Amino acid sequence: MEQKLYLYTNLNTEVMGALELREELRKYIEIGDGNFLKALHKTAKLYIEQKQFDRMIAEGEEDIKAGRVHSQDEVQKMIEGWTKE
Repeated sequence: MEQKLYLYTNLNTEVMGALELREELRKYIEIGDGNFLKALHKTAKLYIEQKQFDRMIAEGEEDIKAGRVHSQDEVQKMIEGWTKE
């Protein structure tokens, strides 16, 4: 006889805390097939990468506001210095 596993979930994730979300995701990972795992991995990876890009943009904007900028000529000289080392 085939055994079926059902997972009933709380669809109101806005109320769930980080701990509850982690526990629920672990359950999904345990029962998910390969396609589910690939989709979850891709989604998580893209989310983390986007957060890193957002952080880099914010740092760049802060550098601009603080006057930490270089002209094209200055950058070219810096690059030439790297290749001479």
